[in-house]
Amino acid sequence: MSGVSPTESDPKSGVDPTADPAADPGADPGVEPASAGPVEGFDRLRYAGVFVLLFLFGTETFLISPLLPTISDDIGVSEAAAASSVTAYVLAYAVAAPFLGLLSDRFGRRRALLAGTALFAVSNAAAALSTSLALLVVSRALAGLAAAAAGPAIWAHISESTSDRVRGRALGLGMALFSCGQVVGVPLGGLLAGVAGWRSAFWALTLGTAAAVPLLLRQVGPAAGRGVPVGAIRGVLAAWRVPALREGLLVNTAFNAANLGAYTFLGALLVDRFDLSVEALGLVGVLVGAGSVAGSLLGGRLGDRFRAAGRTDLPLLGLWGLLLAAGIAVAATGPGLVLALAGVTLWFVASGGFVTDQQTLAGTAAPELRATSSAWLTSTMYAGTGLGAWAVGAFGDVADGVLAVGAGLAVLAALGGLLVGRGARAAVSRPAGQE
Repeated sequence: MSGVSPTESDPKSGVDPTADPAADPGADPGVEPASAGPVEGFDRLRYAGVFVLLFLFGTETFLISPLLPTISDDIGVSEAAAASSVTAYVLAYAVAAPFLGLLSDRFGRRRALLAGTALFAVSNAAAALSTSLALLVVSRALAGLAAAAAGPAIWAHISESTSDRVRGRALGLGMALFSCGQVVGVPLGGLLAGVAGWRSAFWALTLGTAAAVPLLLRQVGPAAGRGVPVGAIRGVLAAWRVPALREGLLVNTAFNAANLGAYTFLGALLVDRFDLSVEALGLVGVLVGAGSVAGSLLGGRLGDRFRAAGRTDLPLLGLWGLLLAAGIAVAATGPGLVLALAGVTLWFVASGGFVTDQQTLAGTAAPELRATSSAWLTSTMYAGTGLGAWAVGAFGDVADGVLAVGAGLAVLAALGGLLVGRGARAAVSRPAGQE
């Protein structure tokens, strides 16, 4: 990538006369100097700081659930009341992410990353010190704001500092590490809580976040923002005016209504069908995370191969939707526990692959809106999850609801994915500067 400031470019042609012609043609002005990625290969250590954060974010997102009984007993509230801390995190993230993503697009990744990282450390320390439900809920809301500031900036940073050849692989690895937070981080947090109390798990998150700061300072350099030339509200909504992104966000809503909406009832489904114990359901959760890791890595590699072959239309989005429908259908109706668990694995392989492709779309369809677009992916994911869970819950029989809503909306998302692919192909092939 070229590291030349946009102010050194020819003001008439918009072409940098000093740029290396062998550099990545997709490079954007204003990218952090320390983030200028190599055209060939992918140096994983160069992204150690943001990868550590993604692992910690994945751990924190799922950590409250296994600790809920212990936390509720310690602070003297019901489990339902303590669960409001999870709602606080989700709502804070979903509402704030598009606005904070816009700030990242305007003022640069480094500011958003460092501010979000610092707030994440403070919020987890506050959770560890919580002696009342009010303080716990506030600390989780702050954690949601922190992740909303840093998360979109991380995905944008990875997208803009890697070449087309390895972008999918880099995003897939980041998503896999986020999923590893559930597979590895949550069990470790549970073990630590069992030995030293639930507060120790949040202190561990605080220390891990602090340890990532020196890496971030080295790996994400300062840069001027891109200056999205619109007002605050219009800027937040700008991604919806890009056809490929608008279609992608709508498909993302439908996909996650099927995916995570149905997942809300996966435990109840497996208990109804096979009378699984709580311990067995915990192992299913590990299987879910492992499937997501595999799908994220697979999606990244396959996407890179398609792009290397000249395919820029994200042809796999439709495939992930069909695989999701098949996985949900087998989990809901397949005879025998082994086959049902195979369906669950396929379900989350499709989920991991889809999310990686969507992050690639967010990083390429409108480069000046990378963080804002990524933020909207998360917000529409949460919206879809809520709608899907409501729709499945409206059925009297859990298996019927999971099958009808999950598989049905997954097929709809697959069809929408074909339209997204066409829009992405048009956006990527459009000449630079053409509206």
